[in-house]
Amino acid sequence: MDAIWSLEGLETFSGLEELILDNNLLGNDLRLPGLPHLHTLMLNKNQITELESLLDHLAEAVPSLEYLSLLGNTACPNELVCKDKDEGDYQRYRYFVLHKLTNLKFLDSRKVSRSEHEEAILRGAFMKVVKPKETKASAKGSNMPPQGQYTPLPSGSRELTSHRGVLGKCRYVYYGKHSEGNRFIRDDQL
Repeated sequence: MDAIWSLEGLETFSGLEELILDNNLLGNDLRLPGLPHLHTLMLNKNQITELESLLDHLAEAVPSLEYLSLLGNTACPNELVCKDKDEGDYQRYRYFVLHKLTNLKFLDSRKVSRSEHEEAILRGAFMKVVKPKETKASAKGSNMPPQGQYTPLPSGSRELTSHRGVLGKCRYVYYGKHSEGNRFIRDDQL
């Protein structure tokens, strides 16, 4: 069976209640037609990287959505998919999704608790993950290294053969009876 990358023709199924689109090639350009009765949407293992635009679209297109799963997408920071993500990243993601889609009862693999809903109302808007946008100058390779390879050194000193190192020796000497170290030493310990 071939993977889907377009949802063309879905608008003819306006009474649809469940839609499972797992293991496809759906990306950030995913657009669902207005499906007022849809309550379950599974988008696991697709190519969705941008979360906010998807959630804004889902809030409009499927207002009755109660069950949503986005596992296996880059937009869903999961420890099983991304090694550099942890449970804290995933919890912030859940708060942000619940802030945008307030009717959800089940998100990914867990039921949504009352405390999560309350936290999403209070702080969900602040849990958005902001990624720096690549400018044209950095994309063309001005004097900056490729993204993800940040170095604090100026561009001229990055070569292995053109380094200028300084080696010095420093000797610390303890002086004075008013220093902080003497405060804890009694005369009988000297």
